[in-house]
Amino acid sequence: MNKFLKTIFFLFFLLGTFYLVLPAPKNFPALPDSVKSIEPGDTIQIANVSAYYTDLSRQEAVDYYFKYFSRSPFLQIPLITYKLNHPPERIREVLRATQQSTFVEEIVHPLRESVFINGFEWNNDPFTPPAGRVKNILIVNGETYQFKITVFYQESAIWQRLLIYYLSLITIWFIYKAYLEIWLRWQKKR
Repeated sequence: MNKFLKTIFFLFFLLGTFYLVLPAPKNFPALPDSVKSIEPGDTIQIANVSAYYTDLSRQEAVDYYFKYFSRSPFLQIPLITYKLNHPPERIREVLRATQQSTFVEEIVHPLRESVFINGFEWNNDPFTPPAGRVKNILIVNGETYQFKITVFYQESAIWQRLLIYYLSLITIWFIYKAYLEIWLRWQKKR
C-alpha cells in the first residue's frame, strides 16, 4: 500500500509540474468584427490590458476568449480551465477604480493565471439611471457599438506556481502521515 501511495504522489508531482510549466496563451487576439480601443488605459498604460468595441454578445465574447485560453501554445495541449462570474464591481478592485462595467467573467487556470473579461453595455448600465444612459453611448469612427469588452490578463511567475504546488504536496503528505499514525493508534486501542 505504501509503495502504491508513493507512486501516486510521484505521478501527481510530475503531472502537476508539467501542467504548471506549460506556456499559456498570452497575446490575446482581437474580437472578430471589433474595433480596438485607443483610449488611455486600454493600450500600453496598464500592462496586459486591451479593449474592443463590438456588437458581439457577452456569451460570444467570453466563449471566444475561453476557447483561445483553454489550450497551451505548446502542441495545443488542453489546460484545466473554468469560468467564474463576478459582480460588476469586482473589476474596480482588480483593474482600475474608474472601469465601467455591466459584467465581469474570469477565465482561470488553477494555480496558474487568469483572464478577466469585462463588458460594458451602455444601454444596460446598472449604475446609471435609464434616462441618463444615452450619455454612455459607444460611438467610434461614426459607428455605434453595443459593448466595450476589456481583456485583462493576470499572470504568475513559474517559480511562484511551483513553490505553492510543492508546498501543497508536502502539506498533504504530512497530513496523510499524521492521519495514518492516529488511525493506527486508534486501531491498537480497539
